[in-house]
This record gives sequence, C-alpha cells and structure tokens, in this order.
Amino acid sequence: MDKIINIKNLNKIYGTTIKTQVLFDINLSFDSGSFNSIIGASGSGKSSLLNILGTLDKPTSGELYINGKLTTNMNKNELAELRNETIGFIFQFHHLIPEFTALENVLIPHMIKNKGRIPKDIKEKAEDLMNLVGLSKVKNNLATNMSGGQQQRAAIARSLINNPSIVLADEPTGNLDSESTETVYKMLRDINEKFKTTFIIVTHDKKIAEMTDRIIEIKDGKINLDILR
Repeated sequence: MDKIINIKNLNKIYGTTIKTQVLFDINLSFDSGSFNSIIGASGSGKSSLLNILGTLDKPTSGELYINGKLTTNMNKNELAELRNETIGFIFQFHHLIPEFTALENVLIPHMIKNKGRIPKDIKEKAEDLMNLVGLSKVKNNLATNMSGGQQQRAAIARSLINNPSIVLADEPTGNLDSESTETVYKMLRDINEKFKTTFIIVTHDKKIAEMTDRIIEIKDGKINLDILR
C-alpha cells in the first residue's frame, strides 16, 4: 500500500531562552486509506504531532513528506495550498461560523480555495455531504440553532468538501455524549471506507482508539506503542 505520509527523525522544541522539547526523533508512516488513532496523556505531544502533520506547525528538525512532497521546505503559500487541496480538519470545537447556515459553513473551505466562487456542482456536492452526515433537513439552519452533535457532523462534512486525501481529527468526539460519539465514529469509518480517505484521529477515548485499525501511543514525546490491528 502507498505511503501517504512519511515522517523522518522529527523533533519539536518550543521556546528560545527556555527550551522545551515535546517530540523526540519521531519516525512514522501512514498508508493511503488507513484508519489510525493517536493516544496519549495530556502533554504527551500528540496534539503537537497532529499540528505538524497538518502543516499548521513546523518541526524544529526532521522531515515530513505528504504524497511524496517534502513539506518542511515549503513557504506559507505553498503550505496553505497543500492544506486546502489535501487535508481536511475536524476539531474538538467545531469552529462553525454562527451567523452562517450549516450548508454555508460546509462550503467555506471551497470558497477560500476559489475566491468565493461556488459553482452549481460544488453546491450539489455540499448538499450530498449534508445528506451523508444526516443533516439534509437542517442544512439551512444557522449553526447556533443546531445541537452539538449536529454541529460536529457539519464540521465533518466541511472537512470533506475539497476531496481531501487525509483527514486529521483532534478529539472529534470530546464534547459529545455517548450516543453522538458512536454516531460520529460510525460516520468517520463509513467515509474512510467509501472514499478511501486516510484518517488520523487524536483521542483520549480508548474505546474509539480500539475501533481503529492502528493505535499509536505517544508518551513523553516518543512513540511508546504502535499496534496494527
């Protein structure tokens, strides 16, 4: 299977006067279409790793390849283009714009990519995604008038609008009840299987992690376990 992400000898240090190293010599690769979780205690470095994988932050040293391209030498514009074309993000806090409808929120990444233009086929795709995540009946509701579970499902649809090959999810069920958590997890798995999208999910929830195909545990900035199920 093709490797969609390769990390080589990655280190991350914060601070200049007082330095704190949070990641130590990380070497990892992820198969295209795989369904992975990263677990670890608070402060273990897992969110720092996810931010680097999403090119939202740069490593202090080491290399990150996405689709065979070395990202650590890219400038800000190149990284922004890579993110918009290749990576979808799902956060614990959905970050929907409250004054926008659910459908408008889903369209935002495409609007950014295409300077506000929304062709008919893209709007139809957004509506298809709303149907996929079970929100077709509330697509015209303002984000503020939706439940937490509905808002998170809208965030999932938003992460898919630009056909990303990778979706990075940071505690995507952290603020949801058990029923909504199960619903959201099933959606992520269904999307993974339907579109062969690579998922990397950071989670504190061991039950969620155990339902993924691979569990990577980060402890004190190092890979403690890497289990392929």
